[in-house]
Amino acid sequence: MGEEDLPTATPTTPTTATTTPKKLTLIPLIFLIYFEVAGGPYGEEPAVQAAGPLLAILGFLIFPFIWSIPEALITAELTTALPGNGGFVLWAERAFGPFWGSLMGTWKFLSGVINIASFPLLCIDYVKKIFPVLDSGWPRYVAVVGSTLALSFLNYTGLSIVGYVAVVLAIVSLSPFILMSLIAIPKIRPHRWLSLGQKGVKKDWNLFFNTLFWNLNFWDNVSTLAGEVDKPQKTFPMALLVAVIFTCVSYLIPLFAVTGAVLVDQSEWETGFHAQAAEIIAGKWLKVWLEIGAALSAIGLFEAQLSSSAYQVLGMAEIGILPKFCGVRSKWFNTPWLGILVSTLISIGVSFMDFTDIISSANFLYSLGMLLEFAAFLWLRWKSPTIKRPYRIPGSWPLLVVMCLVPSGFLIYIMVIATKTVYLVSGVMTVGGIGFFFFIKLCKIRKWAKFSISGAEENGVESVALS
Repeated sequence: MGEEDLPTATPTTPTTATTTPKKLTLIPLIFLIYFEVAGGPYGEEPAVQAAGPLLAILGFLIFPFIWSIPEALITAELTTALPGNGGFVLWAERAFGPFWGSLMGTWKFLSGVINIASFPLLCIDYVKKIFPVLDSGWPRYVAVVGSTLALSFLNYTGLSIVGYVAVVLAIVSLSPFILMSLIAIPKIRPHRWLSLGQKGVKKDWNLFFNTLFWNLNFWDNVSTLAGEVDKPQKTFPMALLVAVIFTCVSYLIPLFAVTGAVLVDQSEWETGFHAQAAEIIAGKWLKVWLEIGAALSAIGLFEAQLSSSAYQVLGMAEIGILPKFCGVRSKWFNTPWLGILVSTLISIGVSFMDFTDIISSANFLYSLGMLLEFAAFLWLRWKSPTIKRPYRIPGSWPLLVVMCLVPSGFLIYIMVIATKTVYLVSGVMTVGGIGFFFFIKLCKIRKWAKFSISGAEENGVESVALS
């Protein structure tokens, strides 16, 4: 089967916008990717709490090779080959047909909006150290909802604005970590890096791997913005390369500095501990600066993830998986306002779950989507080698299979160690996604809404695998 046998997605051009949006260039794209994935060392602390300094350091050294680099490489190849809004949804639909494209959309969208809900919580976990009133009760609820709505409005003002805001936020939020690491150098005792944790403290592998996964995944989320990027075939590979290096370094340097310079009980390494370490190393002034940086980092994380979720909705509307009205853009800012609104409301709805459950549920749904993404990548390489790929991962097909199998094994492990709550939430959402696909199909048959024609439907097939 060659390229001519594959269904071609046919996105429609939105007509509601009256302005032409500015395209994302290399620098803003790098920092959007950075905030899609990391946003700084904020949130890496539980890895030390779960397994001790040595395993935490090894985790952030090794895990990028197992997970981050393969995912970034696949994102670079498929985004440059199919550069449209929707990203991984387009890939799954192109490989296996509308059903799998829709299910991919369900898994990744819900994973994304659940993940969005964690960022205001992470921000408040740092800010409450300055304002203890935000620790619980109605002040905390008001802070979560208010910050979510305010940040969503910023996203509504335009992707180009969000991109340049991300650059500024990254510089400001990382500055205290750079300063803390430099001040910590004379206090570092290298033997502390070799500690496997306190005696008698049982290792929490669930927390350890979910922390690594949560801090180093979502590389492919930026693919949903491909239609908004200037010269994506050239820009995406370079942006992903720089972002991978930048992200890994931003995690490792503070981790080496703090674990080597600060000796505390392992139990104190909870989310937000870097602020306490800053006070121990340099004084309260650096602690306050770092806590402000955490709030700014959470803003960047929220904006980047919300952009991806909103443009995923837009892309799914452009290829007919969702009704046309789901792709409506703002007349003033040309942003997908309906996608932003829906993503925001869902994230508020799940923001009052336990923080660990939020991370675990997002990871589980994301794992399902990634297994499908790896399958789509290999299928398109095997069955459609003639697709023009401006960036192509070097290596033979068997080598690519191995590259996908290693992270897939980790995905399965993440799913196996999930809690019953996560299984329940993820199962309900998956069944809901399957039901939603057939409901949309009924809407098409009954003509209850207008749809763009997807490539698969235009060619009269449900799945490339069956053609």
